[in-house]
Amino acid sequence: MLRVRKSVGWTLAAATVVALVGAGGPPAAAARPAPERTITWHPCEQDPTAECGTLSVPVDWDHPDGERFDLALARRAATDPAARSGSLVFGPGGPGDSGVDRVVTGIRRFGDDLRRRFDIVSFDPRGTGRSHPVVCATDLLAAQPQVIADEAGFAAALAGNERLRADCRARTGPLADHVDTISAARDLDAIRAALGEPRLTFHGSSYGTLLGLQYAELFPQRVRAMVLESTVDHSVDTRSFLDTQAVSAQDSFDEFVAWCARAERCALHGRDVRAVWAGLWARAERGDLADPDRPGARLSPYLLSRLAQRAFYGPDWPGLADDIRTMESTPAPADAVSTTAGAADTAVAPYPFAVFCQDWSLPVRDYRDYAGHLRRLARLAPDLRYPQAVFAVSTCLGTPTPVPNPQHRLRVRADVPLLLAATRHDPASGYNWATSVARQLGRHGVLLTYEGWGHGSYTTSPCVARAVDRYLLDVAVPARGARCPAVDPVA
Repeated sequence: MLRVRKSVGWTLAAATVVALVGAGGPPAAAARPAPERTITWHPCEQDPTAECGTLSVPVDWDHPDGERFDLALARRAATDPAARSGSLVFGPGGPGDSGVDRVVTGIRRFGDDLRRRFDIVSFDPRGTGRSHPVVCATDLLAAQPQVIADEAGFAAALAGNERLRADCRARTGPLADHVDTISAARDLDAIRAALGEPRLTFHGSSYGTLLGLQYAELFPQRVRAMVLESTVDHSVDTRSFLDTQAVSAQDSFDEFVAWCARAERCALHGRDVRAVWAGLWARAERGDLADPDRPGARLSPYLLSRLAQRAFYGPDWPGLADDIRTMESTPAPADAVSTTAGAADTAVAPYPFAVFCQDWSLPVRDYRDYAGHLRRLARLAPDLRYPQAVFAVSTCLGTPTPVPNPQHRLRVRADVPLLLAATRHDPASGYNWATSVARQLGRHGVLLTYEGWGHGSYTTSPCVARAVDRYLLDVAVPARGARCPAVDPVA
C-alpha cells in the first residue's frame, strides 16, 4: 500500500509532511473573497520543462464559501500537441507521496504513447507536501511506539496520540481536521474542472487507488477511464486489515525463500534461510542486531521485519539476501543506538498519520485486545510477525469517532468499468485486497492479474503496460480474468 525507501529512517516525504519543528503557529490558509477556479501554469523552479501551478479549494467542502488554501499541481504537456487527447491525472500513493515531485522529476512511469497523447498532471494531496502540509512537533512524533509491549505502554500511546493530535491541530490550523480522502476526491474533481476536462482520466497507485475509488463513488458519470494499480481495500475492519496485510507480507517472504533455494545468485543459496532469519530475529529481541543501513544503530524486531518488507516492494531479493548475510556476520557495536525506544521510534513512518487516521476506523479496546492481535499475526506471518499495519493501528489509537471517512463497501456505478491492475505477490496492497475490491465493483470493475512480484505492475510487466495503455488511450477494457505472466525481477 505504501512506498518504502531503502533507508529505514524517516522518508523525505513523511518528514516534509508531518515533521517540521519550531512552527510557531498554524500556517495561514489563503482566504480570498473571489478565489480562482483555474490554474495558472508557470515553469517549475526545479525543472522549467515542467509546469507548476496552484488551485484554490475549500478547507471544508461542506462550507465551500469558507476558508481556502492552495493545492499544488504540476504537469508535463503532451509530447505531440497535434495528437493530444486531454489530461491524465496521476494519484500519488503514501499517503504522503508528492505527485508534484513525480511530475517534475519526469513521471517516467508512463509509456511513450501515453505521454504523447496526454498532458500528465499530478498534485500534492491536501495536508501533504506543498499543499498546506500538516505540521507537528517531532518529539511527539518520536514518542509514537512501533509495537506496544504492555498495558502501561498502551496507556502511554493513547495519551501520546491525543497530545500529538492537539499539537498538529494547533500548528496546522483548521485543515488538520479535513485531510481525509473524501475531501481529496472533491479536490480531484475541482482539478478536473480547472483542466477543462468533461470527464476524468485517472491512474492511481497504491494509496492513490483509494482516491480514485472514492472519486468514482462520488462522481461516477464523470469517469472517462480509471486505472487502480495495487488497490487498497477500504472495507476491512481492524482484524481484517491486520490479517490481510500479514498474509501478504508472509507470502512475499515465502517467495523470497523459494527464490534463494533455486538461485545461485542468492547470497544464502544452499542454506536454511528461515533458520538464518530466526537467528537474526532472536538477536533483534536481545537488542544486539546491527542495522546494515545505519552505522551505529540496532534493529528492533519491528524494524527487522520492515527491512524485509521494503525489499519486497521491488522486489530486491539479492539486496535482502546480502543484508541478511551482513547482519549475520556483524556484531552490534557496544555503543550502538537502540531503535526500540525513544527518538529512534521515528525511524519508520509508514503513514502520515493525519490522513490515514481520518480515513480508517481501527478501534482496539485495550491492551489485551491489542496483544491478541499480535499473537494472531505471529501465527499468520511467523517469519515477519509485524506487517506495516501494526504501526498504523498503533498510531491511530484513540482517534475520536466517527472518523470523517470510515470504511465501507464500495458503491460504484460508473459508465465504464474501472481497471484494477493487481500483482499476485504484492507485499503491501495484497492480491487479497484486489480480489475483494473486484467483487465489490462487480460489473463496474475488471481485474487484470500480474502473476509476478512487487508493489505495482505497470513499470514491471510489459503485458500490463500494454493493457493499461490501451485502456487509457481508447477505453479498451481487458477481458475478464485477463492475466499477464510473471517477469523475473532479478534477471
